[in-house]
Amino acid sequence: MKSSALHPEYEVIVVGGGHAGSEAAAAAARMGCRTLLISMNLNAIAQMSCNPAIGGVAKGQLVREIDALGGIMGRVADSSGVQFRMLNRSKGPAMWSPRAQSDRMLYAQHVREDLEQIPTLHLRQDSVSGIVTYKNKVTGIETQSGQIIKGKAVILTNGTFLNGLIHIGEKNFGGGRSGERASTGITGCLEKLGFEAGRLKTGTPPRLDGRSIDYDKLEIQYGDDNPTPFSFLTDQLPGVDEQLTCWIAYTTPEVHDVLRSGFDRSPMFNGRIKSAGPRYCPSIEDKIHRFADRNRHQLFLEPEGRNTCEMYLNGFSTSLPEDTQYHALRTIPGFENVIMIRPGYAIEYDYFPPHQIRRSLETKLVDGLYFAGQINGTTGYEEAASQGLMAGINAARKIRGDAEVVLQRSEAYIGVLIDDLVNKGTEEPYRMFTSRAEHRILLRQDNADLRLTPLGYDIGLANEERKERLDAKAREISQLSSFLQDFSARPDAFNHLIESIGQSPLRQSMKIPKLITRPHLSLFDLLEHDPELRTGIENITNNNLVIEQVEIQYKYEGYIEKEHEMVRQIQNKEHMRIPEKVNYDNLHSLSSEGRQKLTRVRPETIGQASRISGVSASDIAVLMVYLNN
Repeated sequence: MKSSALHPEYEVIVVGGGHAGSEAAAAAARMGCRTLLISMNLNAIAQMSCNPAIGGVAKGQLVREIDALGGIMGRVADSSGVQFRMLNRSKGPAMWSPRAQSDRMLYAQHVREDLEQIPTLHLRQDSVSGIVTYKNKVTGIETQSGQIIKGKAVILTNGTFLNGLIHIGEKNFGGGRSGERASTGITGCLEKLGFEAGRLKTGTPPRLDGRSIDYDKLEIQYGDDNPTPFSFLTDQLPGVDEQLTCWIAYTTPEVHDVLRSGFDRSPMFNGRIKSAGPRYCPSIEDKIHRFADRNRHQLFLEPEGRNTCEMYLNGFSTSLPEDTQYHALRTIPGFENVIMIRPGYAIEYDYFPPHQIRRSLETKLVDGLYFAGQINGTTGYEEAASQGLMAGINAARKIRGDAEVVLQRSEAYIGVLIDDLVNKGTEEPYRMFTSRAEHRILLRQDNADLRLTPLGYDIGLANEERKERLDAKAREISQLSSFLQDFSARPDAFNHLIESIGQSPLRQSMKIPKLITRPHLSLFDLLEHDPELRTGIENITNNNLVIEQVEIQYKYEGYIEKEHEMVRQIQNKEHMRIPEKVNYDNLHSLSSEGRQKLTRVRPETIGQASRISGVSASDIAVLMVYLNN
């Protein structure tokens, strides 16, 4: 074994250069730690392995939270975006979710450039084969060549590379993604340390030559006229005319018949793939098998970037034989002459069930070792980046002797994500949804900066510019709110508008906050009908996001206050600490399942214990009696 003297000693070592690894390394380094990001291929840093898009339902909220704390993803999504859309606009603001199509190559380039501007962050291309420990404490990593690199904290963000196995029909071969080899050694090393490993799978669709598609047979999908950025630092995005378009296609019964003809050679159906895949992003063969009564499925054709003809067929993820993929594609209307650039494939990989980590993402077995991303059983760039950010923050704070940062479920979607993983575990790739967040009316994408930037600034991650912008926004919100509370809406100014949407006209003047609680009536509508109101608002702010924020606060004031009251009621339970060394076997009044689950997860608080599947209310009562004695 070669001497570690060849390498400097680092405070934080991040293994893996995907979305989790990039956020982890940037966070730790920006918080002052000497950090190493080590990856098998530095040309693949922040590679968008699957779809060339950031955000989406609930995922967009995660990205805005990452940005509010001072992370990378939001800024880069804005700078590399080719189309921007706000999803779920027809629903309430708690459901609004930003999404952007990205230029795949530009996204990775911008992340790499961002990382290289951090003086305390070093990059190294190498393959890590194991973790070095001493008395259950991490001391560094070992590379395949036998080099030892010392580190006080190690963050594993290995994505789908741990013993990755790619499947295309009856063929399979090792790989972390198409064209890149798998990572070996780490799983065995962790299992020797006592960790439990499992297998999951994911998949990706074929990539197509956009020049070979008949777009006249597809539905066009434009971006938003007035797009909303992910980053609270972004001032301007491309207008709708500057954005690229996406397209919608549909399968047919004939397409389904072609796909079924390859089922006997599909690794999903012949038993070669035994691991669980993502429930909410199934392969096309899984869709037509599970939903046999449906005669068509929607497909989204998405550009990979501004300067390439390569297209991504979202909704057609598959591991069927390549000839079956090809013939099925050519049966889709508009794809009769399509040229396939890369076939779709499925990939199996190792993960470590997340009951083995704390809410700080530090492992329970090894001090100073953190897991983030797909190693914890999640799927998606946004879920990975969220974990990477929090792992980087907590590794840096541990080294500095500061308390860990744990976001509560009432504070952030990131808190929901990590709490779900630690308490409930996952046996299939975990994906974030708005329905997972019980306090989603408080955790909107529009207020992520108000919720989280003060914390990001306090821990040294959000910079001064971000703090100044937040302070200015907060002042404008306060001033605008005060102005509107004193402004009376006159019947002669607004009744024409009110009657046009089928509502009862005003019989006397009404304060603006009360008026805009009416459905289908927005503050933006009102200012177009009253020059005095418009002038008053313009004297305070020209920021539409400030106006939108005030409107949301007024429209949903009652719901928001109820949510805050609910949060206050559970806070005492949430923060009651449980000593780490409690022997649950000695608490004979616990149910047998409760005892088993509490011993497995070892929750840190009563609130956390109450959310563990299988732990009953009576189990919590027993535990609280024990803690109060």
